[in-house]
Amino acid sequence: MKFNYPEGATPLEGDELDALLPKHITLQSELNEWEHMNILEAEKWGFGQRHADILSLEFIQLLHRKMFSETWRWAGKFRTTLKNIGVMPYEISQELVKLCADVEEQMKHGIIPFDEIAARLHHRLVWIHPFPNGNGRHARIYTDVFLVNHQRPKFTWGQGNLVAPTQTRKAYINALKEADRHNFEPLFDFVRQTN
Repeated sequence: MKFNYPEGATPLEGDELDALLPKHITLQSELNEWEHMNILEAEKWGFGQRHADILSLEFIQLLHRKMFSETWRWAGKFRTTLKNIGVMPYEISQELVKLCADVEEQMKHGIIPFDEIAARLHHRLVWIHPFPNGNGRHARIYTDVFLVNHQRPKFTWGQGNLVAPTQTRKAYINALKEADRHNFEPLFDFVRQTN
């Protein structure tokens, strides 16, 4: 199967590609549809109940596993290879623990608006890039589950397709790159964009 990766996507490598579970898939369009169906089930689970342990490594991994368990053997497992983005593989767990602790502190003190906490959480989760693939989709759903769990509305995410190579995806990637440079305003605007 040949993959066409949109800008900002993380390419899969040898063993990661070999971990595809549905062997009947031969086209990227089939893979996209298969993953989409798996993700819809994960969303039902994620938004269908209140979760007590969202800010934990276990929940971060569990959500990814629920999103991709019917597609990839590595679903929910931290990556072991270097990617075009993300921390070193051996730093993933410690960076996620720090992220969760930081968000807990930000919520405890209430100095930062909640939407800003959630947008920064999203950016940092993408920046850590814990999994071989699906990090953007995972981080968006994770952030929305975090928001809903705290009785806040989901982000609008530019109200467009962020998986296909669209102008909305380009704006999203640019907002993340600006956040990498500590300019979070484009990301704050993008996540609640209404048009």
